Amino acid sequence: MTYIEIVHDGLWKNNVSLVQLIGLCPLLAVTSTLINGLGLGVATTLILIASNVTISLIRSIVPNEIRLPIFVLIIASFVTITEMIMKAFYYDLYLILGIFIPLIVVNCSVIGRAEVFASKNPVNYAFVDGLMMGFGFTFVLVMLGGLRELLGYGTLFAHAEIMFGETAKQLKIIIFSDYQGFLLAILPPGAFFGLGLLIALKNWLDKKAAVNKSIVPLYSY
Repeated sequence: MTYIEIVHDGLWKNNVSLVQLIGLCPLLAVTSTLINGLGLGVATTLILIASNVTISLIRSIVPNEIRLPIFVLIIASFVTITEMIMKAFYYDLYLILGIFIPLIVVNCSVIGRAEVFASKNPVNYAFVDGLMMGFGFTFVLVMLGGLRELLGYGTLFAHAEIMFGETAKQLKIIIFSDYQGFLLAILPPGAFFGLGLLIALKNWLDKKAAVNKSIVPLYSY
């Protein structure tokens, strides 16, 4: 196993949202805007990294019979810390994300990486795996949130101040002026349609790459 393989798995080959199709509840629920998706993605990434590293460090002393309860306890501890930090410094964002922050405890992508990867690999690999799986999840959150915000409101980076402070209000980009909005995009069905489009795009790119790879150039001498 190499770092390149871990990066490729997390970002593309085994992306938790586009390939494994896990952790979809928060993905579909909070991605009404780009900033909402970014906020949840950053929180999930930090928890993935912290839990992966901790579990990797103690993997040799955890009894096999009780490993899952211990993993859940570790993840829950980091989720609680993240929730407290968000309440203290990003309260408006915390109100928007709501119950989906505590629910990271039972997010299959976090528990799955703890069981499948972190408990079987050294710390350096576990750290990179958590970082890349988190980045892959965040990428889909941001893409889906941006797509729904663009179609639903005609803007991008709206309410950036809830993450980056009042000066970030100027980051808002109005793509369509006097836009009445597309209601379906910001409703739950819009999240399903948007995710379906992203999955279809990934599959198309993979198929195209496989076809190009199979074409062997012929040279005449």
